[in-house]
Amino acid sequence: MPALLRRAAVLALAIIVFFGQTVGAAAALTPAEQAIKELLEKSLSVVEIDKEIARVQTKQTQLEASLSDTSARISQQEQSAAKQREQAGKVLRSYYMGERDWLLAALFSFHSLQQWFMLLDYMDLILSRDREVLERYAEQTLALRKQYDRQAEEKDKLAETEAVLRKQRERVEKLQQEMDITLEGRSDADKLRLMMEEMNQYWNNVGLSEVRTYFKALSDAMQHLPDWVQDHKEMLEIDGFEYTLRIPEQALNDFLREQNELFNKFAFQFKDGQVIASGERDGISVEVAGSYTIETEPSSIQFHVQSLTFNDLALPDTTRQDLEKQFDLNFYPQKIVSFLTAKSVSIENGELILILKVKL
Repeated sequence: MPALLRRAAVLALAIIVFFGQTVGAAAALTPAEQAIKELLEKSLSVVEIDKEIARVQTKQTQLEASLSDTSARISQQEQSAAKQREQAGKVLRSYYMGERDWLLAALFSFHSLQQWFMLLDYMDLILSRDREVLERYAEQTLALRKQYDRQAEEKDKLAETEAVLRKQRERVEKLQQEMDITLEGRSDADKLRLMMEEMNQYWNNVGLSEVRTYFKALSDAMQHLPDWVQDHKEMLEIDGFEYTLRIPEQALNDFLREQNELFNKFAFQFKDGQVIASGERDGISVEVAGSYTIETEPSSIQFHVQSLTFNDLALPDTTRQDLEKQFDLNFYPQKIVSFLTAKSVSIENGELILILKVKL
């Protein structure tokens, strides 16, 4: 085991000794221990929000580069459009000022049928060139307008990104101030700072990997849920154009354990309108709580992580959102039957109830 992981293991043991129990038993903590737990949570939040700041900064850099490229393209297209506009202006002026009237006069001044056809070909050539000039100008104008729209959209995205960046930096600053206030004047401040540092390393090197392992297993299992439903048609009720799928809590646990033995130490509960998944392995406890919502594009029943704890330490929203982006925990009705779409989702009496309807 690497030295860092050995230190992390010692840190986990130290927390148990310090609190006289695992961190998970939050209800039994004294006020002083609860204060330390909150300190550890804030420290973890700073670490995780710093990661979000790094992600946002990367996005900001990409948007700035894209905006710069768009501005360069606009400059080039404006120059090209100016030339096309000048050429189009000459064509339009020639018609307005009567400079093309001689073509019509020539049609009535022919001396033979062969000459008349030659004049027609000549007229067609001139008119085609005029039309091409006008069409190129119209296309150039449309392309330039699209670039202006893209530039405006990129500027809006950049402004939103900068606002998110400011917000996250303010959060980190506030959390850091709160931690400094808590540590100020404590005789064990150095020990607590070391504990926070070791806990952060433990999370980054062990905890985060464990959480991702669970999310990856869940995501893989959800891909097989439609097939499993088709094999358990007793859960599906059909009433005209509506299908009601009822998944009992125990059935969901059985399904997940069939998919991955990791879930032998993980349990799902339907409680208070939420799906709560919790488990412990190798001294690491994880609890995820969330709910489902109906989304139309694409038609799906999406799972939103509303709370995530690691060894009873709550992780911030940035971590939850990042995991949601990385791992697809959603349910797609059309994978059961192609013409089905989601209508509603609820949790009642220990069952996850999905009402699906025929897409007309």
